[in-house]
Amino acid sequence: MLWYNGKLIRAEDVTFDLADRGLLLGDGLFETLTAFNRIAFRLDAHLDRMTGAASRLGMVLDRTKLQEAVLAVAGLDEAPCVIRLTVSRGSGPRGLLPPSHATPLIFATRAPWNNRLAFGEATLATVSIRRNPTSPTSSMKTLAYLDPILSMQEAQAKGADDALMLSGAGSIACTSMANLFILNRNVLSTPALDGHILPGIMRSLLLDVAPQLGLIVSEGECSMAQLFDADLVMATNSVRFLTRITTIDGKTVSTPSAERWADLTRALSDIVIKECSGFTLLR
Repeated sequence: MLWYNGKLIRAEDVTFDLADRGLLLGDGLFETLTAFNRIAFRLDAHLDRMTGAASRLGMVLDRTKLQEAVLAVAGLDEAPCVIRLTVSRGSGPRGLLPPSHATPLIFATRAPWNNRLAFGEATLATVSIRRNPTSPTSSMKTLAYLDPILSMQEAQAKGADDALMLSGAGSIACTSMANLFILNRNVLSTPALDGHILPGIMRSLLLDVAPQLGLIVSEGECSMAQLFDADLVMATNSVRFLTRITTIDGKTVSTPSAERWADLTRALSDIVIKECSGFTLLR
């Protein structure tokens, strides 16, 4: 079952307009979030990001419908799940310019989630594709997702789990699917929101939590040298929460700080427990 254009429906009963701009041009947005005990985690933050991006693109979205779609699929059963909320600008005539009165298409799907996804480890490989701060696709979750797809393919061809993507100037940007953090002693550094990276929901949450754990937050340019001098290198996203990076381009990174790692994972898990009726991420 999925929520499609206003109601829950079986996937096999969905009909799709072949003139849809999301299908033809990647003209749309999406959000990926988790739900535990039928509760969508950080739903308001995800809707804020989607509606903010839609405003930048000149799309008018009904926030109530977006929320209805997510809650409908989250409430199908209590099993933990990953929800994808997708919005296309809608159908239009041939050509690049959007129609003046397009009607957005909204749909939401769910897939299983299990706790092996949270707080795991991953390896990275530096890839040739770089983030472009002049492109909205670098700082919004648009349906035009070829850069991350190709980056992931390149990284996996090099034997890594994910891609390390750089800025045009060669500083650290992000992975194909996550924001990056560097912990060195008590300073937690992460690339700034300068157009190169997505303003991640878990990125924001970790920045809020860090000072409570005695960490100093630094947002700015991050270098490759910082990665290899770190106590911990971590990635955040809304499905995996926090991932420890173990190697980059085949070189070991992170001198594991077990205490800091435990503090961070416990703090994030405690927030999920409070928001999602006692559900725990910790294995």
